Amino acid sequence: PPPPPPPPHPNQASMKIQSVAFTENQSIPKKYTCDRMPGTSELNPPISISDVPADAKSLALIMDDPDAPMGTFVHWVVWNIPADTTELQEGSLPTGAIEGINSSRKNDYVGPCPPSGTHHYRFHLYALDTVLDLSTSAGRGELVHAMEGHILSEGELVGLYQRGA
Repeated sequence: PPPPPPPPHPNQASMKIQSVAFTENQSIPKKYTCDRMPGTSELNPPISISDVPADAKSLALIMDDPDAPMGTFVHWVVWNIPADTTELQEGSLPTGAIEGINSSRKNDYVGPCPPSGTHHYRFHLYALDTVLDLSTSAGRGELVHAMEGHILSEGELVGLYQRGA
């Protein structure tokens, strides 16, 4: 399993990460999951970001499912999101943001698709004091390693999903 995310920089307030599509510990709409309308592509939900530290140089985002049967499943890995970003729009990323490899071995967002039960999907946002130099073949482990010593602040949004619910 990949290493746990590094601790945040001391004495920093948390950033806020929210979505107009779902609220904390509430259900993620089907449109952002594997149960979306047939023939439509997978879309990341819209995400709003606030309280980014003024000295941040970039943002990184990891979306994962700690309830996956084979261990934590990484759905989305993104870095070098411009620090002045206040919104990740539905189905898109800001210019300059880079998507890494998820657990499906794709450089893309993979929506929730739990085999059974209700799973928790963590959208974990990091403000960094640097812009990262990582290959698009990097995944969560490489991103976590590259962020060590560079995290200024972080925030988390958790959504739930159960197929057929």
